[in-house]
Amino acid sequence: MRRMPAQFSWVDQRLVRDRHLEQLDVHAAALYLFLVTVADAQGLSWYGDTSTARRLSIDEERLRRARGDLVRAGLLAYARPLYQVLALGDPLPPPPAPLHPTAANNEAPVPIAPAARRAVAREHLAALQAVLRRRA
Repeated sequence: MRRMPAQFSWVDQRLVRDRHLEQLDVHAAALYLFLVTVADAQGLSWYGDTSTARRLSIDEERLRRARGDLVRAGLLAYARPLYQVLALGDPLPPPPAPLHPTAANNEAPVPIAPAARRAVAREHLAALQAVLRRRA
């Protein structure tokens, strides 16, 4: 029988099933997995850019782009140095059909998170900034 360690978390299967993962590149997906793994019960993590980039074997500029992708996707709130992994929202719509028959082999455009999810991310960001102000 498998025993769960005290600091254990599952990755929500909706990340794949509801197509959230499809909108991320490999770097954003790796950052998301890292943050889900290290976050506390509220989804908070205080890992710095240098440490996170080193653990993911990417440079800090690539880390910033991956973080921005997650924020735009409504999966993450960030107020330096605090991250918060957000709850997964509604399933994403299926990708649009190719505009041209030869476009089927090209990469599909990255969908933008719905406005409601971005609004929730902004609310979380404001709450994170308030936590940081109280700690200062």
